[in-house]
Amino acid sequence: MTARPVSRAALRSRMRFLAVVEAFNVGWLALMLFGAARVPPSAANVVGYGLVALLVSQGAWYWAAKDRQLRDRARAPAGLGAFRVLRWVNPCLLGAGLAVIGPAAWQQPGARSLPGLAFLAFAVVEHVNYFHLQLQHDTRADLRRLARTRRLHPSHLAIDLRRHR
Repeated sequence: MTARPVSRAALRSRMRFLAVVEAFNVGWLALMLFGAARVPPSAANVVGYGLVALLVSQGAWYWAAKDRQLRDRARAPAGLGAFRVLRWVNPCLLGAGLAVIGPAAWQQPGARSLPGLAFLAFAVVEHVNYFHLQLQHDTRADLRRLARTRRLHPSHLAIDLRRHR
């Protein structure tokens, strides 16, 4: 069974949706974490949230660039040079975050550090999902491909980075 081709308009709609949802998630996560859940704004928690916000913002930026690429019929999304740098800078930032959050979680496990540690883990997953392997499978096509091949595939950004060196 072959997949039906997806229209350019449908792809653009999907890219815009992903960009908006990711941008919304940056603020929503802060509200949920520090507002509704009343997690203390300790250094560990703020650093963990900041890393997630940074990675999710990069995702929003990438999906917006993909939408513009489709709109303009460009060969590649704008900003790939910056994403190429971020692919190497992000792990350094994640390591620096671990240097702040790790000792805090070890010395004072609890509400002042464990949410930050969880957000650090989520930031690592987001980095892998955007820059290396597609971990999120939220469409029927993604799920069918995963079921058919039984393996994770390179992320869209990883493909773009490889294709446009």
